[in-house]
Amino acid sequence: MKAHEIDYHIYGEEMQYVEIELDPQEIVVAESGSFMMMENGIKMETIFGDGSEQQSGVFGKLLSAGKRVLTGESLFMTAYQNQNNTKSKVCFASPYPGKIIAIDLKQFGEKFICQKDSFLCAAKGVSVGIEFSKKLGRGLFGGEGFIMQKLEGDGMAFVHSGGTLAKKELAAGEMLKVDTGCIIGFTKEVDYDIEFVGGIKNTIFGGEGMFYATLRGPGTVYIQSLPFSRLADRIIASAPKAGGSGRDEGSLLGGIGRLLDGDNKF
Repeated sequence: MKAHEIDYHIYGEEMQYVEIELDPQEIVVAESGSFMMMENGIKMETIFGDGSEQQSGVFGKLLSAGKRVLTGESLFMTAYQNQNNTKSKVCFASPYPGKIIAIDLKQFGEKFICQKDSFLCAAKGVSVGIEFSKKLGRGLFGGEGFIMQKLEGDGMAFVHSGGTLAKKELAAGEMLKVDTGCIIGFTKEVDYDIEFVGGIKNTIFGGEGMFYATLRGPGTVYIQSLPFSRLADRIIASAPKAGGSGRDEGSLLGGIGRLLDGDNKF
């Protein structure tokens, strides 16, 4: 194997974290900000890109870091190396409620395509790159733009999703229609495109957007029930306006309730 062979265990239900067990000198690479805790003897080092063998030399490292900027990620990642003579553990947490998915790249033909912000951590040797869309419609209206992330190699990688996870195994020619924001990732064999919802009423009053994604098999697809963008939109919509208390949420009284509470001053 080119990638380090790591052991792991995922804990929790709604707010999960993954515990990585490292043998002596083994390394796991993670996104900045995902670290939770680690045992003594593990060395933490900030690196350019993902630290994979494909980026040998200064130019390779700069190119890898530049690709990460295109996906909206930081220039840097963090490598955790076990410098003990025995096994040691390091943990990484999901950034919002949902599920952590363990991706064994060997089982998926050494390549997995996912959302730009779904990657959490991986064994050293796994390449975290970018996947450009070759279809104009998909790039403009596909929710993830022209660029998605691709994970390549023969090691373990971990991605996170929002809400409840659905895993679908698509047969050859079988098609699944999905909200563009609900896609976590899929295997390289899956054909991904977008389709116009159609109908004046659906387009104007449907409230579900003008396009949805079409995923055609064969291959494996992971779907999330609560994209972070949807969660953020609901929080922003429910936030009290400037100068308001927000305590009338769901109340029939509305402004009258605030007046009776004494919140409005004359």
